[in-house]
Amino acid sequence: MANHKSNLKRIRQDKKKALHNKYYAKTMRNAVRKLRAVTDKDEAVKLYPSVQKMLDKLTKTNIIHKNKAANLKSSLSRHIAALG
Repeated sequence: MANHKSNLKRIRQDKKKALHNKYYAKTMRNAVRKLRAVTDKDEAVKLYPSVQKMLDKLTKTNIIHKNKAANLKSSLSRHIAALG
């Protein structure tokens, strides 16, 4: 365990940030899961921009890696294109 006040504070901050990041990462995963479950193309096209915006925001704040966001956006757009 840390002995310095600054280390104790850093530990508290890290716990708080980890909880915050976990919430947004889970929210993103649920949104992606919801979009993949959609079978109607019109509904998927309406939902896609919000998911894309969420991925871009999480990438900007380094909650997810930029390549992961790019892979997810690519796979989701392919999923939407495959819908009939």
